[in-house]
Amino acid sequence: MMNERDQKAIDYVLHLAKEQDVRFIRLWFTDILGYLKGIAITVGELEDALIRGVGFDGSSVEGFARVDESDMVALPDASTFRILPWRPKQNAVARMFCDVSKPDGRPSEVDPRHVLKRNLELAAKLGYTYYVGPELEFFYFKDSESTQFIDNGGYFDQIPMDLATEMRRETVLTLTEIGIPIKYSLHEGAPSQYEINMQYTDALSMGDNVMTARLVIKEVALRHGTYASFMPKPVYGINGSGLHVNLSLFQGGRNAFYDPRDAMKLSSIAKKFLAGILRYAPEIAIVTNQWVNSYKRLLPGYEAPVYTSWALVNHSDMIRIPSFKTGREDSVRLEFRAPDPACNPYLAFAVILAAGLQGIEEELPLPAPTDENVFNMSEEERLARGINTLPGSLWEAILLAEKSDLLRKALGDQVFYSLLQNKKIEWDNYRRHVTDFEIKRYLPVL
Repeated sequence: MMNERDQKAIDYVLHLAKEQDVRFIRLWFTDILGYLKGIAITVGELEDALIRGVGFDGSSVEGFARVDESDMVALPDASTFRILPWRPKQNAVARMFCDVSKPDGRPSEVDPRHVLKRNLELAAKLGYTYYVGPELEFFYFKDSESTQFIDNGGYFDQIPMDLATEMRRETVLTLTEIGIPIKYSLHEGAPSQYEINMQYTDALSMGDNVMTARLVIKEVALRHGTYASFMPKPVYGINGSGLHVNLSLFQGGRNAFYDPRDAMKLSSIAKKFLAGILRYAPEIAIVTNQWVNSYKRLLPGYEAPVYTSWALVNHSDMIRIPSFKTGREDSVRLEFRAPDPACNPYLAFAVILAAGLQGIEEELPLPAPTDENVFNMSEEERLARGINTLPGSLWEAILLAEKSDLLRKALGDQVFYSLLQNKKIEWDNYRRHVTDFEIKRYLPVL
């Protein structure tokens, strides 16, 4: 039964659509693998869609591991109504993110947005609100058929007005216009690699924002005749792209990670949450780093984490603690550096939260930070300090995930088993492929 608040939200959307001359609405949802899906409706169908939803074939949410067709309903979230700035103002186009439900109204267990919502509800029962702020890295290439750079810049380079500078400017303006605030953008370490830092907000909104940002970045690039890629490691010999996730818990309007009495300004809650991520990062890697290519990035020498270590300033570690700014208690946070930009943000935020909350529940002790470069330690030293290794391949991630009670609980049985099935299909397809490396290495000598 619709309550008064829901009716007001629907009325507001209908009014806004009329006022802004909206003629088409794209209803967006996400499959298990993080691909954006959509249904386009006309404005005449908007009110019925807001009340009853729009039916579709639910097997499309299952990724590569599609089962028999099943009826599902995409129910738009009225709070996500936004005009798409890159479409004409006359006969405008808007978008809304949807919650996927079954025909009887119950949430679908395979909807990634629902998975995140369920984990946020568990946090809320403990009194916590979960905030995240991702740093989204990506490459611009000449086209989608090659990895030809469009510039040869490096960290923070201010290149004279060129194509990439204009695309970044247009991207940030477009994201701002669609309601996604951006802290800043910059040239990353590799040629033709860029980063956009998104303003902190609640995890559900940020899941929607990341999905939108990836589309906007690609749309702007295409309009300029180039291609934007979120592939974790598209080019051999240079840094890959990450999705560094800054995160914190708030309780009663205050940052639960802040403690003025601690030398690092970290509360006991923050330390246990951090210990939980350190403990469970290898098990949740199948979500935070879900592709075969993801593990080409997680190698020594390319500023990406390989070991489950943490530090205050050392950028070779999996988690770092950004410097505390006096008077900015709300900015105390953890920066989790393992995820990559090709992950499903809803599932990634959910499993990171689950790992941290498990650390709080189990009151896990926090190992000492690594003051030296973790890559220079011997294996014996790392083991003595409780530093483990992230999976070295998708197959290793699959094996760890299969045994993970935490992952099964966080994702729910249906998503857990479907994700594993999807990843096994991907791994089998990869194993069948003969790579250029094999041809160049073995054909001349064998």
